[in-house]
Amino acid sequence: MIEVNVHTLENGLRLLHHYNGSTRMVAVNTLYDVGSRDEHIAHTGLAHLMEHLMFTGSAHVPSFDGALQAAGGECNAWTSCDVTNYYDVLPAHNIETALWLESDRIANLNLDERSISLQKSVVVEEFKQRYINQPYGDVFHLLHGAAFTVHPYKWPTIGLHVDDVAQLPVEVVMDFYHRHYCVNNAVMCIAGNIEFGRAVELVEKWMGDLPAGPAHTRHLPVEPPQTEPRLVERHAQVPQNMIFRAYHMCGRIDRDFQACDLLSDVLANGTSSRFYRNVVTKGHLFTELDASVSGFTDPSLFYVRGALCDGVSFAEAEAAIDAELERLLAGGVSDYEKEKCTNKFLSNDTFENIGYAEKATRLCRHELLTEAADINNEVAKYRAVTTQQLGEVAHSLFRPENCTTLHYGPGVK
Repeated sequence: MIEVNVHTLENGLRLLHHYNGSTRMVAVNTLYDVGSRDEHIAHTGLAHLMEHLMFTGSAHVPSFDGALQAAGGECNAWTSCDVTNYYDVLPAHNIETALWLESDRIANLNLDERSISLQKSVVVEEFKQRYINQPYGDVFHLLHGAAFTVHPYKWPTIGLHVDDVAQLPVEVVMDFYHRHYCVNNAVMCIAGNIEFGRAVELVEKWMGDLPAGPAHTRHLPVEPPQTEPRLVERHAQVPQNMIFRAYHMCGRIDRDFQACDLLSDVLANGTSSRFYRNVVTKGHLFTELDASVSGFTDPSLFYVRGALCDGVSFAEAEAAIDAELERLLAGGVSDYEKEKCTNKFLSNDTFENIGYAEKATRLCRHELLTEAADINNEVAKYRAVTTQQLGEVAHSLFRPENCTTLHYGPGVK
């Protein structure tokens, strides 16, 4: 059981606290309820650019990293389709340094043409390095671009096109910051060697007088049901042909999410999984065959990814995947498979919750989805899934008309 305390400031900032006396450190995790789904299609990559800009200094802090390192700490951040997360880890007795830094950059970030231009250049180079000049780097641009027609999950967090980032107007960047980077759009978790009362006192001191921003209500377009199979082909000089499939599935807090996740494990988690036993080791068709779920907040995608052996056609690969999915649909999931995959989740969940910094991040995410204490219900939700539910969800997922397929590699004509 992970114990969590909750305190909401008058300005709307939600503070979570988890005590861990086994360390002399503390983690300050700040999760902003903004991601690439909050962008306009004309300004993609904005949320990720904003993440970079949050480290460029503020009115009283010329160097965020430098000030934190001087206090014996470290920091980093990441952006997803749904949220942007920042974390600081430092000795507990220096926690006020982190709170001072977080307070100053949420209130007085240095946003001028020079800093924005510099970080645009950094992000553009990242785009080129990781997505344009990297083998298979544009897979999710292609796959999501075909699977989604109206929802902003259509583009990755890096942006739809490299020019989108390069051409972002300064006023658009500033407006994005002022609309989304405000205390009432954030969840902060302090985890480590600090008592709850002291954490509340210090957060009230450094964050309590920050003004709340405008209320933000999302009006995202709802992705319509897919009614026919979609195929995208990409010829590229990469090491081997690969096939990617994306099936539309539910969102993260839907009652069927755990069933989708368990199905991905039944198919592809470990050497006892169905894909490995029945396809990879027997057919000489794939060097690897995997399945996973995206886990986005809104209805998202269930992925199947396969790397083809030399000389294997896409048609042969498709037929092998279809045959294994048909066996799953016809025979269902056994009690043993369901119990095995649930136990694997329990093991992974336990290890992911060992570190105080990891707990801080996960508690923030649960607070944003439902409530922080719900982190303690995850295993029970997986155990509550029945084999009947797994069969029903599988039949809903693995329909040809619900699938978008990408053929990628030198074998694409």
